[in-house]
Amino acid sequence: MKLEDLDALDDAAFRAHIRAWVEAHTPPELRFPRRRLHWHENRPWYLKLSAQGWLAPAWPREHGGMGLGAGRQLIMIEEFERWGCPRISDMGVLMLGPMLLKHGSTEQQRHFLPRILSGEEIWAQVYSEPNAGSDLAALRLEAVDCGDHWRLNGQKTWITFANDANWIFVLARTDKAAKKQAGISFLLLPADSPGLTIRPILNLDLHDEFCEIFFDDVRVPKDMVVGEVNQGWTYAKALLGFERVAIGSPRLSANGLGALKRLADAVGKSDDPAFLEAYARFRLDLADLKALYESFVAALNRGEALGPEVAILKIVQTELYQRITDAMLELAGENAGLLDPMPGQALHPAGQFLMARPSTIFGGSSEILRNVLARSLLDLPA
Repeated sequence: MKLEDLDALDDAAFRAHIRAWVEAHTPPELRFPRRRLHWHENRPWYLKLSAQGWLAPAWPREHGGMGLGAGRQLIMIEEFERWGCPRISDMGVLMLGPMLLKHGSTEQQRHFLPRILSGEEIWAQVYSEPNAGSDLAALRLEAVDCGDHWRLNGQKTWITFANDANWIFVLARTDKAAKKQAGISFLLLPADSPGLTIRPILNLDLHDEFCEIFFDDVRVPKDMVVGEVNQGWTYAKALLGFERVAIGSPRLSANGLGALKRLADAVGKSDDPAFLEAYARFRLDLADLKALYESFVAALNRGEALGPEVAILKIVQTELYQRITDAMLELAGENAGLLDPMPGQALHPAGQFLMARPSTIFGGSSEILRNVLARSLLDLPA
């Protein structure tokens, strides 16, 4: 069905069409993955979505997106969550794409956007440093002006799936004399640039989802700066807004809640009054999260800049997901310590518990975000 034909459907018919296609085309072996998948694993699903024209629901149609409004996007998210579709390698779609659409040059848009949609270029977001995680403005990766290019030296860490990416977008300090939030620029460069070294980091479940990156006299051409030089912090704040909307998606909590119900059925606790009370509370919290998420997606669709209040969404989502996985671990009993799925079950309580642990840290820790909200919205002292 063509995109213009989808527009003619009412919400119920649109949902039915999305559901039927997702159930028919999602690779069965990728449903409800126990960890986030590498590019070589989620590539078949990425390319199916791309071929269908569904990879970038929020992008304008003239740039290869679906041009959907907030309500239709939420319907798609809900149907993907219900069927247990895997998360794709989406840094290009969710983060860089919106940045280029708003601040990129015409040439950058023409070159990079089609390659994101085709899967030809897979991106990693390169922000955090050993001493500049949640306090991103403290970054020290130095970019020295060398005439026709910038020369980068320094280190980044906790970079999600940098070992899958063939391009990266980087925040670097281009003016050391400027104030803390100033003098930062937004740069694009190939992941195989000479002098750039990527090293995987194993996490608690022995998965190499994160990496550290070392820059040793890495050259970046001047035309690979997005927007204006020294305005990267302004752009990064906008991109962090996109990221926090993405992290704040109800998908993780919805998948976790579905797994919790299946686990209760598997261990014979689905009729236990204590479980039913906890499950009902989680469902109500998830409904609140979906309503909050919809409000921020609607603001993005109206072209509005997201303010610091978007941090509320990230806090609510990640802490709800942690509470759900805490309940899973308690319910799992002797199976709670298994690094592999439960015997005879497609359930992995310990894996989901471990996946939830860093969620309140990456993208801005809950503690830092609460401080930001206190200062910016409540006008409390620093």
